[in-house]
Amino acid sequence: MLSRRSVLAGGAAAALAGLAGAAGVHQGVLPGRPWVQERLGLNGEDGVVPDVAPGPVERGSFVSRRRGPTGWAVVRPAGAAATPAVLPLVVALHGLGADHATLLGPAFGLPEFLTDHVARGGAPFAVAAADGGRSYWHPRPDGEDAGAMVTEELLPLLAERGLPTDRIGLLGWSMGGYGALRLGGLLGADRVAGIAAVSPALWTDPDDASPAGFADAAEYSAYSVMDRHHELADIPVRLDCGTGDPFHRAAKEYAEGFPADAGVRAVFEAGGHDTGYWRRMLPAQLTFLGRSLQT
Repeated sequence: MLSRRSVLAGGAAAALAGLAGAAGVHQGVLPGRPWVQERLGLNGEDGVVPDVAPGPVERGSFVSRRRGPTGWAVVRPAGAAATPAVLPLVVALHGLGADHATLLGPAFGLPEFLTDHVARGGAPFAVAAADGGRSYWHPRPDGEDAGAMVTEELLPLLAERGLPTDRIGLLGWSMGGYGALRLGGLLGADRVAGIAAVSPALWTDPDDASPAGFADAAEYSAYSVMDRHHELADIPVRLDCGTGDPFHRAAKEYAEGFPADAGVRAVFEAGGHDTGYWRRMLPAQLTFLGRSLQT
């Protein structure tokens, strides 16, 4: 005979599942999975910003022909004077609703993570980030093209400041994770040493794609990366996406599209689409990029 507590617990679980199904998600493995996973506390521990003094941050801005006023920054690990005179470069792409300063702020802590990475013996490198607006790092109907801003304006600007841009790493979150995959394909293996795509905003069907990123099926067809795995041939790729992330299913399908012998590492562990998960995964991504830049 079922106890009253068992009945109540079962009823609560059923109600939770029912609410999740009603709320719906557009890319969960099961209807409501990200919603349920978050509320049941199944997304794992949040990553913590290292308690270290960050390295120097160089800041600037310019008026981009591709997207208008654009702020940028270059982050170096603390003690950069003791590292090689010219540090390898990683370009970081932020997500929707953020900007380059978001990555440097206390909630994300990229400067602290970079210094901690080197302090733990990781290969040193610099990280550059710039404002990409809401354009999904590809050409939009209104003429904005943050991707072209990176390749045609930001990289030359950084080269003028003495940073090596002939071969770089790419790192991005959500909208920027997609952007890193897209720009990696555009630049090719001669220019890109490695790509870390984190919770990439991917859709398997143009009808499901967010209008914030793709105005219509034609734009999706032109700029989606789902069927362009060949463009990343010979580029090491690390793809991370939490199992409680709305993009989990599409990210997994994308990863499975690479040939078995491709240099791709896909990691799907507990996590949501949030900074807590991104902070937790960042040390492994910095290690991956540091090693990629050394080869």
